[in-house]
Parts: sequence; C-alpha cells; structure tokens
Amino acid sequence: MTNSAIDSTWPATAGAWGAVLSMSLCVSMLIAAEFMPVSLLTPMAEGLGATTGQTGQAISISGFFAVATSLLVTTLAGRLNRKSVLIALTALMLVSLAMVAAAPSFSVLMVARALLGICIGGFWALATSVLMRLVPIDEVPRALGIMYGGQAIAAAFAAPVGSYLGDIIGWRGVFWALTPIVAINLVWHVVALPSLPAGAPRSFSTFGELLGRRYFRRGLLAVALSWGSAFTMFTYLRPFLEQVTGVDVTMLSVLLLALGCAGFVGSSVSGRVVGSHVERLLCLPALVMGACTLALLFLGGSWIAAGLLLAVWGAMNTAMSVIWMSWMSRNVEDQPEAAGSLMVAVIQASILMGAMVGGLLLDYLSVTATFAGSSIIALAAVLVAFNGKRLSKPRA
Repeated sequence: MTNSAIDSTWPATAGAWGAVLSMSLCVSMLIAAEFMPVSLLTPMAEGLGATTGQTGQAISISGFFAVATSLLVTTLAGRLNRKSVLIALTALMLVSLAMVAAAPSFSVLMVARALLGICIGGFWALATSVLMRLVPIDEVPRALGIMYGGQAIAAAFAAPVGSYLGDIIGWRGVFWALTPIVAINLVWHVVALPSLPAGAPRSFSTFGELLGRRYFRRGLLAVALSWGSAFTMFTYLRPFLEQVTGVDVTMLSVLLLALGCAGFVGSSVSGRVVGSHVERLLCLPALVMGACTLALLFLGGSWIAAGLLLAVWGAMNTAMSVIWMSWMSRNVEDQPEAAGSLMVAVIQASILMGAMVGGLLLDYLSVTATFAGSSIIALAAVLVAFNGKRLSKPRA
C-alpha cells in the first residue's frame, strides 16, 4: 500500500519502521539536549561565571532559532535530499552538545544553543512530512505515536537523570555522555533512512497559499491556543506544586516522573486509536488538559489528587501532538513540508508566549491566576476546534 494521497514526487517507502525508530531516538535526544540545562542551571552558571538568569537564556535562545529555522528550512534546503538534511541536522546536534560540554565561556554556550535551535526547528519542520513518505498514510498516526514516544521518554527522564548524574560527573560530563548516543543515532540515520529526494522547489509564496485556506488558518489558531494553554500551566508547575500542594523535592520528582511516564502511554495509545476521523478529536486535548488544570485549583492541595490529574494531563499532552500532526497529514497532504514548517513555528512561538503570559500572571497576581489563565486559553482552543468540521478541507 502506498501514500496515494501524496504527490507523485513524494513516493512513500512502506514499512520503514527502522527509520521511524531512528527518528524517535533523534527526538528523544533533541528534547534531552534542549531541556537538560533546566536541571543543571546552577552548576552551569557557576562553571561559566554567569548569573543563573543569564544561563537560563540558553533555553530561550534555542527556542528563538527553532522558530526561525522551522520557517526557513524547506526553502533553504531546496532540492537537497531530505535524508541528507536530517543527517546534517543530527550532526549539528552532535557539534552543539560537544560545544556545550567544552564551553570555556557563556558566549560559546549561547552559540552552541543557537545551533541546537537550528536542529530543533529543522527536524520538527520536516519530521511529519518524512513520516508520511516512510509509511502508508493509514499508518501515519502510529508512526507519529512512536516518534512522540521518544519525546515522552526524554521528558520523563532527562531532568531527573541529568540532575543525578550532574552531582556525580559534573554538568559537562552529562553533556559529554549524550554525545555517543547522538553519534550512534547519526549512523542509524545513514543506515535506516531511505533516499528521500526533494520535490518541487518551495518558496515563501507556498506559506501564503496555505494561509489562504480558511480551514488551515483555523487549525493554526487552535494549535496556538492549545500549546499556549499547556505551557502557560506547565512552565510554572513546580511553584504550584511547592506552594499549593506543599510537596518536597522528592515528591516533586515523583509527580513529574509520573507525568512523564503517562505521556509515554498517551503517545502510544493515541498512535493506535487516532483513525480517519481525527477531526472529531481536535478539541479533546485542550478540553481534558484545561479541565485538569482547573481541577488542580480546587483539588491541588492533595498530592494524590494532584498526581492523578497530572497523569491524565501528561497523557493528553503527548496525545495532542499525535492528534494535531495526524490532522495535518490528512488535510494538508499536498504541502506537508510547508505545513509542517508553519505548525512548528506556531507551536514554538506559542510555547514562548505561554511561558511569558504565565510568568506575568505569576509575578503580578499568583500561581493560581496562572493556572486559571491557562484554563481560559484552553476553553478558547476548544471553542475554535469544536467538532473539527470547520478545520477540515473540503472533500470531493
């Protein structure tokens, strides 16, 4: 069975599950590399002679470059074979990790994180369109579930493992420890990925054509609200659990681990249950996650209730990625790279904006105001997505 819905210049390679697993490992390494500084912020700042706040910018700068690269990669890559592009991006991640581990100064760290941002934006912009060529169209949700499973694993274990190893081998040793895994992943890409010739050259006018589609614009708005709501809450989860739930560091780690493990379950299950009627599920992530966030305002004083709500939230958080990327693969299959670029840019920008809005509410009001704001944004996402009919392309 082939991807008949995709342009003939984009032939699908059926059953390339080894390549899908290779991409899943790459995703886990990207997430680990992106968020590892969160658990190593203080020793990194001391080692580089910078303030903790300055070192924290190493996270935001990678997000900025990810947004820019996601919009530029499909145009700049031109007629380059997409296998070569993915290999080059993974090699760049390897260089970035080595630069961070050996960084003699704060400025070198920032350059290394900018390179990582290029990897993140480029990989995510191409990932869904590549999966659409690797497996039959009806297997795309399952492939997405496997790929986002790598994200869930990294999100669950990167921070606690990084913090633990940082005390043993130092923060530089943690980043050095990631390099052989990325090197193995690089070789796996070379072996497992089939040749993926580029289609017709894409220009920025392709973005204009896509944005001219009303259903796609509505979808991007729902995506922005869904991820904005999620990260308005998630970025400030720790202060909520410390101030409202009253947990210590050990219980905090347990709750975050439970959230991450639930995310792995969510990606696995959603990859199998998301079918041809994905539009009906578009409002579900914002609805469930918003309800969990709202419930935490009333039940968050109990660590048991908080743990259960966070597990549901975490499962739906990773399912959200599978659901929305499956929507893209079904409704913008004629321009998967350009659509993927726009989706990734909107998601990354929404993450940054969500963190900003949540921070303002926290600083000027309270952490409960942050969670209430997240719930309101989630409600807006539900209203935009609704039953998905207005987000579906016209069918013949």
